[in-house]
Formats: sequence, C-alpha cells, structure tokens
Amino acid sequence: MSVSKDEQKVLAAKTAVDTLIEEGKIFSGMKIGLGTGSTAMPAVKRLAERIGDGTLKDIKAVVTSFQTQLACEEYGIPVYTLNDKVIAGKLDLAIDGADEIDQKNNLIKGGGAALLREKIVEYNAAYLAIVADETKNVETLGTKFPLPVEIIAEARIPVIQELEKLGARCVLREGVKKAGPVITDNGNMIVDCTWAAPVDPAVMEEKIDDITGVVECGFFTKNKPSVFIAKADGSVERR
Repeated sequence: MSVSKDEQKVLAAKTAVDTLIEEGKIFSGMKIGLGTGSTAMPAVKRLAERIGDGTLKDIKAVVTSFQTQLACEEYGIPVYTLNDKVIAGKLDLAIDGADEIDQKNNLIKGGGAALLREKIVEYNAAYLAIVADETKNVETLGTKFPLPVEIIAEARIPVIQELEKLGARCVLREGVKKAGPVITDNGNMIVDCTWAAPVDPAVMEEKIDDITGVVECGFFTKNKPSVFIAKADGSVERR
C-alpha cells in the first residue's frame, strides 16, 4: 500500500483530531484556533464531522485566514476573534499544518501567506497540534523551503538589506493569477528567504523579528507542538 501525499494530509488530520478527542485535549465548549492551508483544511473538516456526529458541542473557533473563515462558515462552526469576551485572548488548543518540521519540532510556516495570524493564534494557545505529510519532515530548516517574512511595503528595501546581512537570499513573493506582489490578508508583502547553510531557527526568529519594518517571520519555535506526521505506508508518527 502506498498512500499519496494528499491522502497523507487527510490521514494526519483525522488521526490528530480523533486522538486529541480520545485524550481529552479536544472537548466540548473549548476555544480552538484553526490554521490555514491544504493540511489544515482536512482538520477543520474532521472537527466539523465530530461536531456533526454529536461528539463535540459548543466549539468556539478563532481562524487564521479568510480561507479558514470561509470553511468554518460552510461547516457551521462559529467564528470569534481573540478580542471577543468569550475568547478573552487565550485558546485551549490550536491545530494547523506546517511547511517544514525539524527534528526538534521547530517549524517553518507561511507558505500560504497567513503566518502573522497563524503565529498570533498559535502563540496564544495552551496546546498546539501540527499535522503534516511525510515530505514536511526535515533535518534542518531554512535551506530548501523558503522562510516567509511578512513586511511593511514601505520598508521593503531596508528590510531586505538587513535580511541579506543575516545571510538570506531574498525574493519578493509574486502573485499567481494576480499581477504584482502577493498582498497578505493584513495588507502587507511577503519576502521569501533561503540560506545556503542551515540556521538556528530560534535565534533567527528573534533576529528577524527585531528588524524594523518586519511584521513577523515564519519560524515558529516558541510554542513547541505535538506533531502528527502521516507516511506513505499508512502509519502516523506522533512526535
């Protein structure tokens, strides 16, 4: 049996949601952050299925993008913000995908340009679960999948100059089926960065976020997740 990449994403999402329900980490009445992207969407769907079958009730969702908000509207999951009184700035759990996961469960996220809202949600969650297919499991970060850095448009040149001082090769992300650069849900631009040699993601997260004009970067190192990685043989590794 060989499970395709798309099937792995669904398998990881279903396994994570069902396992966390069984362990009591997802429960009725809780406040859940919901991520963005091709692996996070199956998790949102599975959560909706468990609400539909009566396993879960009164779930309050905080979403990380317009994509996730539309999915929640389709599935009938009520959406709030971190500022709403019923959420009060903190979440019980967040679930999302990742673009790369190293052996210490540090992440690169932001391939879908939602890294700012993802980090706001996931750094304010008591528990973070990440779902992924096996291609996302890597030894080191920063040399293959580009690190997204969300920037203020007016600071583009000075920010890129500072990123280059940190050894990064920088490319302004261009739109697909849209002329010009990608504009995030927050009205900012994305610079994609790669390094010739691996970097320390925790150190680099701090250094990049200290650059004036940077809104946020796609290194996620401060809220270590429980990771569910589906494999081509149909198994799911939890790390």
